[in-house]
Amino acid sequence: MHHLPSIRTYRGMVYSYYLDHMGHMNVQYYVHLFDQATWVLFDMAGLTGSYFSATGSGMAALEQHLSYKREVFAGTVITISTQVLEVGTKTIRFLHTMRDGDEEVATSEILGTHFNRDAHKSIPLPQEIHAAFQKFHEKGEQVSSPNESLRGL
Repeated sequence: MHHLPSIRTYRGMVYSYYLDHMGHMNVQYYVHLFDQATWVLFDMAGLTGSYFSATGSGMAALEQHLSYKREVFAGTVITISTQVLEVGTKTIRFLHTMRDGDEEVATSEILGTHFNRDAHKSIPLPQEIHAAFQKFHEKGEQVSSPNESLRGL
């Protein structure tokens, strides 16, 4: 287990169409939800759609390792928290942890690279984006769910 600060990057419901023929969430939806958390993390660091359009750069996964701890069923509200494990010149390695309440149900460790989409070659992360990822690595950041404001209703 990594004892680094984490950032909440996803909160949502497991829908019945996420289930496979055995009645639990299918592998493709674990990957889908971890991918949603990845794009939230990237957006928080400045890797936005506008940034990618303006610079012609992108991000690509080089490695992804999934671990399943227990089954997840329809109706479960899951959260994903993310820890930035390592920030390189061109790469970032991070760990997503999916939870049902306080119980860890799956993890996904990803190594991604920043690259030039025309040249199809890795390029350095801009200094401000590298610094944002480094801040997440060192201090994390408390991020409220977009639905936090609805709790009082």
